[in-house]
This record gives sequence, structure tokens and C-alpha cells, in this order.
Amino acid sequence: MNITLRAFIKKELTQTLRDGKMRALLFGAPIIQMTIFGLALTTEIKNIKLAAFSQPGDAMFERVTEGFYSSGWFARAAHAAVEDPFELIASGRADAVLIAPDGGLARSSERGDGKMQLLVDASNATKARAVEAYSKSIIAAAAVREYGASGEPAIQFDVRVLYNPAMESSMFLVPGVMGMLVCLITIILTAMSLTREREIGTFETIVSAPLSNAEVLLGKTVPYVVLGIADAALVVAAGYLIFGVPVRGPLWQLALVALAFVINTVSIGTFISTVSKNQQQAMLGGFMFLFPAILMSGVMYPVENMPGAVIAAAYLDPLMYFVRLLRNIMLKGGDSYVLWSNLGALLFMAAFTAALAYKRFRQTLN
Repeated sequence: MNITLRAFIKKELTQTLRDGKMRALLFGAPIIQMTIFGLALTTEIKNIKLAAFSQPGDAMFERVTEGFYSSGWFARAAHAAVEDPFELIASGRADAVLIAPDGGLARSSERGDGKMQLLVDASNATKARAVEAYSKSIIAAAAVREYGASGEPAIQFDVRVLYNPAMESSMFLVPGVMGMLVCLITIILTAMSLTREREIGTFETIVSAPLSNAEVLLGKTVPYVVLGIADAALVVAAGYLIFGVPVRGPLWQLALVALAFVINTVSIGTFISTVSKNQQQAMLGGFMFLFPAILMSGVMYPVENMPGAVIAAAYLDPLMYFVRLLRNIMLKGGDSYVLWSNLGALLFMAAFTAALAYKRFRQTLN
């Protein structure tokens, strides 16, 4: 190898690896992200929240529902204070609701019409298909257990699919992709803004201007908040016009949750820019946050499928709350319980990340 080329390669490697932050991004980030990939990505649907409604004393129905809970696929959905099964589905407290026939399952099955009703939330088409398949298997096993294989009346169920009758995957995936795109654009743009100013030498001019720290920070972040809101409106319109994803909830809810989410992402991007020395580090730092955030958001796979430790970390992910809100507002009409519980978490995280970004930004200016 040419001695000049060898020296040039050595120089580039030394320059890249002598920075501790760059070494952490190059070698630490892949390990962390590979671990999250391995834990978070699974095609098996588990922990499906199931609620059951029956009359007291319906022993056969109780045995059937116990078969659901003991299967390992379903978990009990708390519904002591909710008597409307449709409200349970709309609020996200349950993914499916099993309803016993009038008069009890045992009596109706003896008459030959032992049909239960299964309400399924099909806003996630993949989960809805899994619920139906699992339910058929469990009901068939219960029929054999109760009556044997002698041709006696079997236990049956009718499936009623809610919010996505055609079970189109796009209805579930498009709102998630919308949130992912807004997150990607705002974090990367904001993360690179300050580092770009430093590299081209204009940051000192900004600092020397007769502006307070808060004014400088607002001047650097408000434009990206406005752009983020515009991008959010654009992707919602594209989802509606191109993919036919409905917008069943009020637009003010979409605007409010988009504002709270964009404040989060712009604040995170600003924090990344304050700890990065150049645009390369800022971009890598942005992607280091984005990949785990996307994996743990439920965009592709349900959060409930993940291990407990990953689920706990997912509750620190603003993208998870935004995707939940988008899907609920666009597909279900904006249930108030889902709106205020998830929006409250987003607003709290927005306040925290904005305060953290301001503190770090002020230290950078000083």
C-alpha cells in the first residue's frame, strides 16, 4: 500500500477514534440497539387484554374464559367500573371483549345455539387476526372439553370487528409511520442546527447579540416547532388523501397532541445539539435516540409483547404516546380517557425535556 495512503487512513482513524463520544456512538450504540431489537421485535401476539361479560353463576362461561386467560395469550382487562363493552374497546382498556349469550352459556348451548359474541379492536389488524385465530382454538378446545367429540352441540362464537372492518394493515401502520416521520424530521433538523452554527462560525455572532439566553433558545427552536406542526398536518392530510385513513376525532385534538409531541422532539434535538461538537456527532446522536424510540413506540409491534423491562422503558418514549393518540383520534374518534391520560404524559415530558434542554443550552452559552 502506498505510504501516503496508509498515513492518510491512519490519520482519519485516529481523528475519528480519539473522541470518546464518537467511540461510544460507534461501538456502544450498536450493542444497545441490537439488544433492544432482539427484545422488542417479535411476531407473536401476547398479553391481549380480554374482558368478559356474563350473568352471575354462569359456570360454563367462566370455565371458557378461564381457558382464555390460562392460554398465555390473553390477560385480564380491568373493567369493574365500566359496564359498556364498546367503551372498553374505545378507551383501549380492552383489546377484545367476550360476551355470554342471554340466559347463560350452558342453557343456550343445550338448545343448540350456544353462541357467544367476541368484540375485537381491529385498529391493529395484525392483533385482530391473532385474537380471532387464538379464540377459535380456545373455543374449539372448550367445546371438546365440555361435550367431547361425539357430535354434541358445540360452543361457538360470532366475531364483531370494530373500527377497521376490512382489517387493512394500512389503517394501523400509517398513523404510526406519521408519528415516526415527524419525530425523525424534527429531531434531526434541531440536533444539527446548533452544531452547524458552530462549524460555520456564526454561533459567536448569535451569542454576542443583545439577547437573553431564553430569547436565543426560542429563536433557535420556535421555527422548528412551527415546521414540525406543519409536517404533522402534512402527513395527516397525506394519510387521509392517499391511504384513506379516516380522521374520526376532532382536529383540535390532533393539533394539541401534535404541539405537545413536537415540543418534546425539538427539546430532545436541542439537547443533542448542545452535547455534540459537530454535525456528524449530532446526526449519530439523533439516530441513537430514534432507533430505540421507534422500536419501543408500538409503530410496528405491540408494546404489550415486549419484556417488562422494555415496557418500562417504553413509557419514557414520547413517540409511544403520540402514536397511541394518533391511532385513537383518527380511528376511534378520540376517546377522552385515552386523550387526557396520554396527553398528560406528553405534556409532562415536554416540560421536563424543555427544561433540560434550556439548562444545557445556557451552560453552552456561558
